[in-house]
Amino acid sequence: MSLLKDLEQLAGELEGTLLYDDLHKTLYSTDASVYRIRPNAVALPKSVADISRLIRFAREHNISVTPRTAGTSLAGQAVGDGLVIDVSKHFTKILGYDAEKKTVTVQPGVIRDELNLYLKPFGVFFAPITSTSNRAMIGGMVGNNSSGTTSIRYGVTRDKIAEVKAILSDGTEVVFGELTSAEFIEKTKGDSLENKIYKSVYDELSVKENQEEIIKEFPKPEIHRRNTGYAVDILLKSEIFGGTEPTINLGKLLCGSEGTLAFTTEITLKVDDLPPAHSIMVVGHYHTIQESLESVVVAMKHHLYTCEMIDDTILDCTKTNREHIKNRFFLVGEPKAIMLFEVASHTLEDAENQANALIADLEKHNFGYALVKIYGSDIDKANELRKAGLGLLGSIVGDNKAADSIEDTAVELSDLPAYIAEFSAMMLSHGQEAIYYAHAGAGELHLRPVLNLKKTEDLKLFRTIATDVAHLVKKYRGSLSGEHGDGIVRGEFIPFMIGDKNYELLKRIKLAFDPNSVFNIGKIVNALKMDENHRVVSGRVEPDIKTFQDFSDSLGILRAAEKCNGSGDCRKMPSAGGAMCPSYRATRNEKETTRARANALREYLTYSEKENKFDQKELYEVFELCVSCKACASECPSNVDVATLKAEFLYQYQKANGFSTRNKIFANNAKLNKMGSKFPSITNFISNQSLVKKTMGIAPERQVPLLAKKTFRKWFVNNKPTKTDFPNGRLYLFVDEFTNYYDVNIGIDAFELLTKLGYEVLIVNHEESGRTYLSKGFLEEAKKITDININIFKDLISAKAPLIGIEPSAILTFRDEYLRLASDKENAERISQNAFTIEEFFKKEIIDGKITPDSFSEETKEIKIHGHCHQKSLSSVEATFAMLNLPKNNTVTIYNSGCCGMAGSFGYEKEHYQVSMQMGEDTLFPKVRNTAENVKIAAAGTSCRHQIYDGTKREAQHPVSILKSCLKF
Repeated sequence: MSLLKDLEQLAGELEGTLLYDDLHKTLYSTDASVYRIRPNAVALPKSVADISRLIRFAREHNISVTPRTAGTSLAGQAVGDGLVIDVSKHFTKILGYDAEKKTVTVQPGVIRDELNLYLKPFGVFFAPITSTSNRAMIGGMVGNNSSGTTSIRYGVTRDKIAEVKAILSDGTEVVFGELTSAEFIEKTKGDSLENKIYKSVYDELSVKENQEEIIKEFPKPEIHRRNTGYAVDILLKSEIFGGTEPTINLGKLLCGSEGTLAFTTEITLKVDDLPPAHSIMVVGHYHTIQESLESVVVAMKHHLYTCEMIDDTILDCTKTNREHIKNRFFLVGEPKAIMLFEVASHTLEDAENQANALIADLEKHNFGYALVKIYGSDIDKANELRKAGLGLLGSIVGDNKAADSIEDTAVELSDLPAYIAEFSAMMLSHGQEAIYYAHAGAGELHLRPVLNLKKTEDLKLFRTIATDVAHLVKKYRGSLSGEHGDGIVRGEFIPFMIGDKNYELLKRIKLAFDPNSVFNIGKIVNALKMDENHRVVSGRVEPDIKTFQDFSDSLGILRAAEKCNGSGDCRKMPSAGGAMCPSYRATRNEKETTRARANALREYLTYSEKENKFDQKELYEVFELCVSCKACASECPSNVDVATLKAEFLYQYQKANGFSTRNKIFANNAKLNKMGSKFPSITNFISNQSLVKKTMGIAPERQVPLLAKKTFRKWFVNNKPTKTDFPNGRLYLFVDEFTNYYDVNIGIDAFELLTKLGYEVLIVNHEESGRTYLSKGFLEEAKKITDININIFKDLISAKAPLIGIEPSAILTFRDEYLRLASDKENAERISQNAFTIEEFFKKEIIDGKITPDSFSEETKEIKIHGHCHQKSLSSVEATFAMLNLPKNNTVTIYNSGCCGMAGSFGYEKEHYQVSMQMGEDTLFPKVRNTAENVKIAAAGTSCRHQIYDGTKREAQHPVSILKSCLKF
């Protein structure tokens, strides 16, 4: 029987899902590393029985099992050519907290930050915090022995292991926990695989020669962050092997084993008391890398909770990142590197004393040209900037990328300055200036050369640099991996790092656990070659991809997709804030992530042999639930803008496959509304008939938006102001297609509000925004509109006469899509600099003192704001806050509400209705339902207001209408 038929049979035997289509094999062929290995199938098990059945299948078919959670591994641990078993969707339960033992038990798919939200009411937390903590899962953290920023104070994941429940290669379920020497010896007796494992470990580590070899060759014991091979050196600390610790726990051996020994199904972790409430961060600014590292030796004599480094390459990347440019507020000048030193205490006074003592000590040794203290939420912003390091490096334009090969070395802290000095000299000898960041206080820096792995010579350099660094780390008896693991990128260096005798011991340990070679083959032992199986093939002829939009800012659409390095920021949950990625949050499917869309596009544009490489049903499937919210354009640290990629894909795909009738109707919405507005009552009646909605494929639960009795433009003709005195100047109001036909009252409110506040509001004949064409991939039509609008406004718009818009998705096209479509780039760019949402305009005028609280009543109002996704990405919801907070007695807050889920026509489409409503349920709907009836809800987006009503039956208002109701006159 063929493997395909066997897989079909296996799929029917599982409670969960087995996927072996081309798309899913593509999506799971990469993680956050440089590697690409296509699996035979991807499994999403629902039960332990499923996992046992999958392991048995792999054993029977002589293929590998690769465990996977968030898929953020940097060394290739989460890719393999057999079965990839993804537990991130169904193994997500927190099973309970034991206050007496101070432990928590979880399934491997629990997200680290979600776990700590659960633990916080108990006054405890799980301390290891990776930069990926808002999507990193406990199973992956155990597999890699993750550390993160707090290891200098709280230790690493291995230190927190109390118990691990796992499935062995023969399908049996076992528990690895704390055992006394006598209990351990008892476990060696018997014929089960579990007994044989204990006997093998006992026999190997009881040999004096083996113990001496481990002590001699493994990294210095002072280096706490160490992931070289299996942690047999840790087991030697137990009394049974001559150490001082009374118990032994093979769960600590599984920690850092990268899924090569057993398949973890449940983990019990030790937790710590919550950190002190008062923190202060001292940010040291340095002219050189070397100076920054020398300062660490001094700083670490103080009681630091974190000690993190960021170099100028990463800091420069933040200058062009919409999300992180605001997190640069604390920087002084242009440092070559900064250090983030955090102190903490139970009193603010003591924290201040600690911070001041640290500053005095650094100043005494002449370290740092600026030492800045930051507090409270500002510390979180600085930490977010640091955590975004890897993703930000993906935003570097072009084929030269920060390569993962030497990014995880750790040495003893006192050796760090000398090690880095030698490392820097070595890199210069290779014509390289590396990137430096991360955990300086733990003696570990994430060091990355900048290489173009599409070039054969750079691929050779990839290995050469890795080899040279391995020798340098060995010289200092350091660890080639501090926390990211060996995986593929470092696995083949293990024999050199720990010696051949120790390596052979590791192979015997692996054989004892996994006699049939089932678990994650090619990692740690018998490792794959580090310069093979890359996601980009060196020496290739670069595909020439023609696009309708201008992707020159990324050097083409393929490189725009290649910006995604797999860091998985798009897998964060609603509790992490932001809106990315609403379709993933609604479905929890990898296929619906920003990462999946970028990876699929990269794959098919690179390897498809079709003339139109976009003509792929798999690409249609992966883009289908993208709502073009543009959250990724700002929240993805690599600046992967999937909405723009989707618009191009839809255009190219529909050129080959035709534009559907429904898409034509939605795209031409404004033209149809122009005709329908002549008889609005009849149009509204017909469009909301069940048969019409069924024919159109519109969800029966939805009401098609109602056309106003009179368009805004018709109202304006009859209501032009008679006054001629406008002390605050003039502006042009962009009459978008939604305001003109549907939300006429909002247009009137905007016009009257601005006029009463002393502004001359000018309205000219112009085209619609083109938003509906863009959302459906009608790029030729969108370009025509773009060029007409740019031509109309090019001689009108300036800083003194800006263009103001009411609907965010319409006005912001001038700042976004028009720049890719316009024939007249120069004028498009100039207009974009003077095109604002009405909220942005109000905020600026308030700051300039032209609009004051005196114009508004002192009536008490409470207002909650839901921001439109395009506002969040391309503008700022803070502008809405500033506008509505102007009246003295308004109390205004911003919902942390993500995406509403309507997304224009998306939520009206029958097949997308349920997903659309689930997006709303993720955060927005519950918040609205919990809002008191007397509280006004502000939402600038027309889609948002309709979705809020459909999901909660609450009426939301445009901020303009709310502010107008606050006017005194």
